[in-house]
Amino acid sequence: MKTPSPAKTNTLQTLDRGLQVLALIANRAGGWSIAELAAELGVHRAIAYRVVATLEQHGLMARLRDGRIVTGAGVLRLSANFESQLRTLARPFLQELAEASGATAFLTVAQGEDCTAIQVCEPQAVDFRMSYRVGSRHPVTAGAAGIAILAARPAAASDGDAVKEARRLGYSLTRGELQKGAVGIASALMGAESEPLPFEACVGVVAMEDLDSARCARLVTACARELAAALA
Repeated sequence: MKTPSPAKTNTLQTLDRGLQVLALIANRAGGWSIAELAAELGVHRAIAYRVVATLEQHGLMARLRDGRIVTGAGVLRLSANFESQLRTLARPFLQELAEASGATAFLTVAQGEDCTAIQVCEPQAVDFRMSYRVGSRHPVTAGAAGIAILAARPAAASDGDAVKEARRLGYSLTRGELQKGAVGIASALMGAESEPLPFEACVGVVAMEDLDSARCARLVTACARELAAALA
């Protein structure tokens, strides 16, 4: 008889199914029926119903008038808590990056078609710093942060030259794209063996034209690796 692997024996099947349901529902705007979920999971409808009912009790699932299941408001609470913890975890990494580079360091996450800076650290050892506000948003198709995030996604026919180059180098470099005279460098957070994390994010630096781009690119990519490892 084949001995189950430790990963399998340590897995709670019901919890695993609940997480699968959360992932499925989060990725379809129109929601799912119980029958569709059961078919997708390969389980009886009664099992799918119990999983959904449990998630619904915790506010993670909700039902539309036609009975289809969608993401519940409880997910927003989890998201807010996660973002706060991510900012706290990232801060010392970003502060070290800011001091080493002499530039403003940032952590940006993808939110729909935009990128949002959720943590910013400025260097303390320089007289002049470039201001970058927490909450700043821009399209994911623009700026060093957006290009770095796109480069971490699977290659697509729509990828521009900047995305292809960032994918090849492991970081993006832009000049004057979002603000005249600004230089931005960013690198995506990736899991072990370049596997994507459950969310899309990058770290980077931004400064004016005197930024040492080669040196800062090394600092940024090292920071991205270290922060991703801490998250893992």
